[in-house]
Amino acid sequence: MTTDAVGGVWSYATSLAAALAALGAEIHLVSLGPAPRPDQRAMLRGTELCLVETDLALEWQDPDAHDLDHARGTLLALERERRPDIVHLNSLREATFDWHAPVLAVAHSCVPSWALACNEAGMLQEPRWQRYSELIAAGLRCADAWVAPTCAFGEVIGRLHAPRCPGTLIWNGLAASTPDAVGHKKETFVLAAGRMWDKAKNLSTLSKAADGLACPVLVAGAGSDSTVVTSNLHQLGELSHDELRRWMGRAAIYASPALYEPFGLSVLEAAAAGCALVLSDIPSFRELWQDAAVFVAPADAGAIRSTLNWLAADPRACATLQDAARRRAARYSLRRMAASYAELYGDLLARASSDRRSNTYAEACA
Repeated sequence: MTTDAVGGVWSYATSLAAALAALGAEIHLVSLGPAPRPDQRAMLRGTELCLVETDLALEWQDPDAHDLDHARGTLLALERERRPDIVHLNSLREATFDWHAPVLAVAHSCVPSWALACNEAGMLQEPRWQRYSELIAAGLRCADAWVAPTCAFGEVIGRLHAPRCPGTLIWNGLAASTPDAVGHKKETFVLAAGRMWDKAKNLSTLSKAADGLACPVLVAGAGSDSTVVTSNLHQLGELSHDELRRWMGRAAIYASPALYEPFGLSVLEAAAAGCALVLSDIPSFRELWQDAAVFVAPADAGAIRSTLNWLAADPRACATLQDAARRRAARYSLRRMAASYAELYGDLLARASSDRRSNTYAEACA
C-alpha cells in the first residue's frame, strides 16, 4: 500500500492498514514523497505494519513525469521482492506500471479537480499539467479497480478522466473515540485546520470572517506570510495528529469553508470529537453531513461570521449540532471502511484467479 506524509493520506493509510492487519492481512506501507515526521512515525507504534520509505516524487510534485521511470523501477523491484497479493495505490499514475498483482487505485484528489474548484483552470493548459492529466487518466484505465471516498468526487473523476469502469464508493472511516477523547469541557472558540497557503482550504475567507467575531478562531496547520490574517485569527502552527485531536476535543465549533474537499478527514475527526460543524456548501460535504452541519457559501465571509456568532451565542443550538455531528460521525467507522476494502480485495483476487484459470485453459486448447 503506497502512502504519503504530506496530507490526510497518511492518517487514512496508517489507520486502514492497521485495521486490515487486525483482520489478518500483512500490510507493507510504502511511503512516497517527503519522509514521515517523528509524530507521524509514532502513529505506527503498536502495529505490525512494515514501513518502506522511498525518495520517489509525488505525482502532483512531478507533473512533467521526470521521476516516472525511477518510480517504475523502484516500485516494480519492490513488488518482485515482497510478492504482494494486492497492490493498493493511494495515487493514480503509478497504476500504469506493469504490475504482476491486481491493482487498486484510490482517488483521493487530483490537480485538475482542484484547479476547477479553485478557479485556476487556466493552469491546466500548461504542457506539464496536460502530461499529468494524461497519466492520471491512463492510471485509472489501467487499474483493475478504483475507489472514490464520496459519490460527489467519484462523479468529478468520471467526468474529467473517463475511467474504463465505474468506481467503487468507500467512505473514509475513523476508529471509535474513547471516552477520554470526547470528555473535554467544550470552550467557545472556532477551530479550523489546513495549510494557510492552500487555496482549496479557503482560510483567507475564514480570516475575514474572524474580524468582528465574538469568539476567537484558531487555525492548525502551516502558515503563510502572504495570507492576510486578522487579529482575531490565531495560527497554532503545524500540530501532531494527537495535538490536533486534543484541540478538537476542546473546541465548541469546527469550521471548514473549503472550496475543494473530496472527503475531509479532519471534519470527520472534529465531528467525532463533538464539534458543531460549519461547512462550505459543496457537494462532498452535503453528501456526508446533510442534516448534521450548517452550510454556508464559501465566498461569503459575512454569512460565515453571522453563523459562527449565532452558534457562539446560542449554547443550546450549538449543543444540538454537536450531538448531530457526533452521531453522524459514527456512520463513518474504521471498521466499516476496512471491511469494505477487504471485500474489494477479495473480489480482485477472485477475478485474478478466474483470469489465470481462463488463460491456462486457453493455452491448453491452443
